[in-house]
Amino acid sequence: MADNILTRLRPELASLNAYKVAPSDGYIKLDAMENPYQWSEQLNQQWLKYLSHAAINRYPDPDPESLKLSLQQQFGPQDEDIQFLLGNGSDELIQLLVLAIARPGASVLTVSPSFSMYQMISEMLGVSCQSVALDNQYQIDLEAMLTAIETHDPSLIFLAYPNNPTGNLWSRADIETIIQASQGIVVIDEAYGPFASDSFVDDLSHHAHVLLLRTASKLGLAGLRFGWLAGHVSLISELNKLRLPYNINLLTQLTMQFALDHYSVLAEQAATLCQDRARLTDALAAMSEVEVYPSEANFLLFKVNNMNVDDVFNKLLAANILIKNVSKQAGLAGCLRVTVGSKDENQAFVSALAEALT
Repeated sequence: MADNILTRLRPELASLNAYKVAPSDGYIKLDAMENPYQWSEQLNQQWLKYLSHAAINRYPDPDPESLKLSLQQQFGPQDEDIQFLLGNGSDELIQLLVLAIARPGASVLTVSPSFSMYQMISEMLGVSCQSVALDNQYQIDLEAMLTAIETHDPSLIFLAYPNNPTGNLWSRADIETIIQASQGIVVIDEAYGPFASDSFVDDLSHHAHVLLLRTASKLGLAGLRFGWLAGHVSLISELNKLRLPYNINLLTQLTMQFALDHYSVLAEQAATLCQDRARLTDALAAMSEVEVYPSEANFLLFKVNNMNVDDVFNKLLAANILIKNVSKQAGLAGCLRVTVGSKDENQAFVSALAEALT
C-alpha cells in the first residue's frame, strides 16, 4: 500500500470511531433490544416452504408495492397521500435522510441522550448535529428545543418515541409544539412502537414535513435488517431518488411479507414482553440500590446508587449476563440498560444483579 494512501480519505475520518458491537457468545444476551422468542417449529416449516419458491437467480423487486401495501394495512395510516420507503434496516434510512439534507449550512437536531446513530451518521456525512439535553427525568426541555430550532433552523430533527436508551415516551404536546415550530423535516422514530401506548402514525396525514420511521428488528426480526419510512407522497418521492436500487434483498422481502401474513404471532410476543417488562420493573424497583425508570419499550434503564457501575456490569459479565453499560453517555452516569428477555433470562438477570449488588 502506498505510504500516502490514507491522505486520499476524508480527513474527518481520523476523528470518527467505528460502531462496535460487544461479543456475545456464551452470554445471556440482554444488550441489544432483541426479541428473545423464535417462531414455532410449525411456523418455521411454513416459512421455509414459502422461501423455497424464491427466484434467487433474479434481482429482487426494486420497489415492492405489495409489501408496502401490507405494511400500510398493518400499521397505517390508511391515507392514499401517505407512501412508504423501504430500507435495509432503519440505519440505512437515517443515512438516506441525512444525505438528502447534506449541503453547506445544513444541520441536524436531536436530543441527548438518544439513539447514537443520529449523530454518528451526521458526522460521517459531514453534517453538523446539534443536541439538546433532556431534563433530569429524561423529558424534553421544550424551551431549549425551541431555542435550538430558532438558532440553528435544522433541516432535519430526529425524535425517538419511545426514546432509546431511556425507554420513556415524551409529552405528546411538546412534540406537537416542535412539529409546529420546525421548518425542516421532523422524523418520529418509533422503533419501539410495538411496546408503546402511543404513536404519531395518524398525525402523518396532517403534517407534510413529518416522517415516521419504523423497524422490524424489535418485532423479532432483527436478522432481516428491514425498516421503513412513512410520509407524504411529495417528500417520500424525493427521498426515493437517493435509495440504491435493489436495496431490499429477495429473501428479506419474502420473509417480511410472510411475517406480516402471520402478524398475530409477533403481536402476541410483544404483548408477552410488555407483561414481562412490568414484572422486571417491579423486581428492580424492589432492590434498594437500584432506581429503575419508566419504560414503554422492550428494555429498562436503571441507575445503580452507592456502587461503582462498572463493577456491577463486570460482575454481571462474570455471571454470563450481557447488558449495556450506558454510564459513559451524557446524562446517564451510573446507568445500565437491560433488554426484556424471556422469563428464564429475566430471572437469571435479576438473580445475578442481586448478587452483584451485595
